[in-house]
Amino acid sequence: MKSLSAGVLGLALLSSRLLASEFPNPLEEVFDPPRFEVGFQSGYLLGVFGNPHSYEVLPQFITGRIRWGANDASNWTRGYNQFCFTLMAEPIIRGVENHYFGINFGGRYNFVQRGWRIIPYFSGGLGLGWIDSSPDMVGSQGQDFTFNILTAIGFSYRIDDHWKVEAAAQYEHFSNGGQTDPNPSLNLIGPQIGVSYSF
Repeated sequence: MKSLSAGVLGLALLSSRLLASEFPNPLEEVFDPPRFEVGFQSGYLLGVFGNPHSYEVLPQFITGRIRWGANDASNWTRGYNQFCFTLMAEPIIRGVENHYFGINFGGRYNFVQRGWRIIPYFSGGLGLGWIDSSPDMVGSQGQDFTFNILTAIGFSYRIDDHWKVEAAAQYEHFSNGGQTDPNPSLNLIGPQIGVSYSF
């Protein structure tokens, strides 16, 4: 009888200890976002307003990201900044030109909530590049040298401590900044998917 009472008492003490403490969650232990990250993204962009041609572009990006500050708040703003450098190679499958190559510098903010594997983010950046323009054709870019703007809103899914997959809606703008007249520019919108590795 004494051993039964001791067993019940021990079980009760163990249960109360377990209920009082939180079970460990690897996503909640220490807020230490990755310092470096490299990502590969692909998308499908459609031309919208501002150009008479129905452009279709397949952007292929390689992006390096460096963590730049973290916000370990107890609300929805918890997350971290990243400085981004992107190499761009974009076949133009429908439109006047055939390809675009460029670079882009920008930032990204990742919203990291405790216990979540899904990480919403938004990003934006400015850059420059070269397109095989045909300035004599209406609606073509006026010269090869252009500027670009990239913005995206999406989310990544954390597979483990190193790998993430992501999906986003992307907007891209090409323009030579008024260096030629006319300067029809390009505005493109579409989905983007990618994978990244952190270290």
